[in-house]
Amino acid sequence: MNTVHDIIRRAYELLVTGANFLQSPLLLVLRLYFFWQLFLTGKGKLSNIGKVSEFFTSLGIPLPTLNAYFIGSLECFGGLLLIIGLASRPLAFLIVISMTVAYLAADFEAVSNIFNDPDKFVKADPFPFLLTALIVLVFGPGLFSIDALLKQILPRREETKLGV
Repeated sequence: MNTVHDIIRRAYELLVTGANFLQSPLLLVLRLYFFWQLFLTGKGKLSNIGKVSEFFTSLGIPLPTLNAYFIGSLECFGGLLLIIGLASRPLAFLIVISMTVAYLAADFEAVSNIFNDPDKFVKADPFPFLLTALIVLVFGPGLFSIDALLKQILPRREETKLGV
């Protein structure tokens, strides 16, 4: 006979199993949507490098033209790589740093008033990219990624080399 405790435990186990099943599809959707937007943002920066360099100069960012090319390339090409899930965690780490610098340089008021005016922080341009990059950094890109495929393939090659 099932007790209430057993029923609750079983329901919780089903919830956890279902949620675990949804992790990789959710990570894929996040990567596809937000890193496509990041790609478009980076592409726009690379297409208007002069304006971006001027903006970086106005923010006091050192080597503004070099940094404009670096950030535009990181967002454009890094965004594409994150979409397919290749080198996801290192790229997500770089995006986290980039978005943190963007907050501190261009939206410092949003950061300094994060507890007094949280809406300003979450509505700032870097927020969705920072949040998505943090999620990918912490959880990885999920099973629907080149990284996951490489993880499956590479150990097999090592075993083959060792004669295992």
